[in-house]
Amino acid sequence: QVQLVESGGGLVQPGGSLRLSCAASGRLLSINNMNWYRQAPGKQRELVALITRGGSTNYADSVKGRFTISRDNAKNTVYLQMNSLNAEDTAVYYCNVHIFTTSYWGQGTQVTVSS
Repeated sequence: QVQLVESGGGLVQPGGSLRLSCAASGRLLSINNMNWYRQAPGKQRELVALITRGGSTNYADSVKGRFTISRDNAKNTVYLQMNSLNAEDTAVYYCNVHIFTTSYWGQGTQVTVSS
């Protein structure tokens, strides 16, 4: 079975930081790319960051320089460190993995950036 469980979302002021966690089942992190997506109201789901099996990372232009994706294979957890948050970062954030032709998603965690 494949399970992804996000946590760490919440309310933060502009300029603040949050660290999201995604707990993954089994050995997913060691053999698959892991992704963070987000979906803001009225917008399509957007790929925010990814980390490959080998540790390479890539980011959406909108978050580059502010967000950092990382993984801890021993803990079966992928993280998204989010700094310098602004209102445009408000969204539901989802952990995701592709296995063959199937995409698996966590339940999402809400991030709200507001004064």
